[in-house]
Amino acid sequence: MTERTGRIAPTGTPAVALGPTALVLGALSTLGLWVPALFFLVFPWTAVTGGLAICLGAMGVHHARRGAGRLWVSAAGAALGATGLGGVVFFLCAYGG
Repeated sequence: MTERTGRIAPTGTPAVALGPTALVLGALSTLGLWVPALFFLVFPWTAVTGGLAICLGAMGVHHARRGAGRLWVSAAGAALGATGLGGVVFFLCAYGG
């Protein structure tokens, strides 16, 4: 962080890795929705990766707005994570009883 501007340095910070990590975890969480044959195989991991993608994506959006990282990567990761986690919640509510 520079003292004069109060902004985070755009490279070399861990905040830059939040967006790509959220994107990969979000893609893994929606894998069961893309390939229905794999739904029950990846079902236990879908809720975990979806929740992590939402959290890391939200942190990535926060840091991207301050100047570190890319905004669209973080937002896409959070959106994919919400889609995957929403699919799990829908499945459990519809068939859980």
